Amino acid sequence: MSKWITGEVLEKKIWTDSLFSLIIKAKIKPFIAGQYTKLALNINNERIQRAYSYVNAPNNNKLEFYLINVPNGKLSSNLAKLKPGNILQISEKSSGIFILKEIPKFKNLWMISTGTAIGPYLSILQDGSNLEKFTNIILIHAVRYKKDLTFLSLMKKLKNNFNGKLRTITIVSREKCTNSLYGRIPELIKNKELTKASLLQFSSKTCHVMLCGNPGMIKDTRELLENNYGMKKHIQNRPGNISNEQYW
Repeated sequence: MSKWITGEVLEKKIWTDSLFSLIIKAKIKPFIAGQYTKLALNINNERIQRAYSYVNAPNNNKLEFYLINVPNGKLSSNLAKLKPGNILQISEKSSGIFILKEIPKFKNLWMISTGTAIGPYLSILQDGSNLEKFTNIILIHAVRYKKDLTFLSLMKKLKNNFNGKLRTITIVSREKCTNSLYGRIPELIKNKELTKASLLQFSSKTCHVMLCGNPGMIKDTRELLENNYGMKKHIQNRPGNISNEQYW
């Protein structure tokens, strides 16, 4: 079990009425882009903890976490009350194998996320390591409402930095918006809207798909890719086409 250490809130960014970021300073052990850690608060003499992915690259010592304030959530509602100077607990050592070192070499890498699960992809892309083995990278961020697309400026900056290698697509499921696809990810794969927007095809021979976010999206998308495109779940020592984050 990893040791708990003290972290200090440096900044809180309020994106919407339910979305916020915490920027934290803490002497953690080095982590790999795509990994997650655990944040905790002592509430009523009980340590309440949850796993959260880093948004920042490993070489940035300002640790950023993108969070949703869940109504009546034991931890998130209390994290949302923190201010600069407040302290919390953070796991000293990070976890997870949702990292590029574990992803086999394919021509196209799809990074598909819903909501706050865009975090690990932003960490990976800001880090920039191990991306040379892919010709094209497609970053997809799906949200419910346009206001939830809080990282558009960073996505645009990253796209420019990669000089044509990175393609970014946003999806909004509950309102129609200019410059965003409308609907749910599995349906947009079925009706070919994602392939039209990306100008790339899903194929077991050329693609690896990373999935992070809503469990229902992950389940439905994985089943669709397996049944319609012959893709297989990636397991260590058994290279496949589909990886998804699992928090422990």
